[in-house]
Amino acid sequence: MKKLFAILGLISALSLSLSADIYIKSKTHQDAMSVMGQNQPAKDSISEQWMGDNQFAMISEDQTIVIDLKKNIGFVINHKAKTFTEMTLPLDMSKLLPPEAAQMASMMKMTATVAPTDETKKIGRWDCQGYNLTMSMMGMSFAMKIWASTDVPFDINTYKTKFMGYTLKSLGPMMDESAVKEMMKIKGFNISSQMEMFGSKITTEVTEISKKNPPAGTFAPPAGYTKTAR
Repeated sequence: MKKLFAILGLISALSLSLSADIYIKSKTHQDAMSVMGQNQPAKDSISEQWMGDNQFAMISEDQTIVIDLKKNIGFVINHKAKTFTEMTLPLDMSKLLPPEAAQMASMMKMTATVAPTDETKKIGRWDCQGYNLTMSMMGMSFAMKIWASTDVPFDINTYKTKFMGYTLKSLGPMMDESAVKEMMKIKGFNISSQMEMFGSKITTEVTEISKKNPPAGTFAPPAGYTKTAR
């Protein structure tokens, strides 16, 4: 189930030929929910993305994923354990799982269908178009409403080519190739998404897109973190 939440989080966050790095800040609200008899309280969180010419970082409270195209390496950084794993690209998150869990993940194929709508609205400072995304996995189906904008200070096609595909494919055998192609049909950057899951709603919305210099160490594991084997 944690793997499923990781997939949904990535999709929410995602879906550059730059003179300066691009900084993106998003907020997520998850209603209280009950999953397999376990109650989870409501939660608010902040995530960040940094995009340079050949580097990308997606940062959350628990985990950071770094893609460095120039060095052909990526990092999966665990902030709670203060550890990191280094991999050659493309990343494959399933390799971080125990063997029995990895075998189960290989059977959890996700399919996706993207359908553009005629709906438009302004969210923050961005003009957005609506998309309906339907995902299916293990007999469960989830519907997500995505509002995407091309009114952003970076080239969308370059972003998709350089980073979005790598990030989606990092989910390894769980992300079907056809599902990746479907995600690419969204013409713009995901500004907002809403999804109902297990009777509760998860909402993510971008609050800032700007050009700035990233803090030192943004695209590398923090000092003092321990490198672990896959």
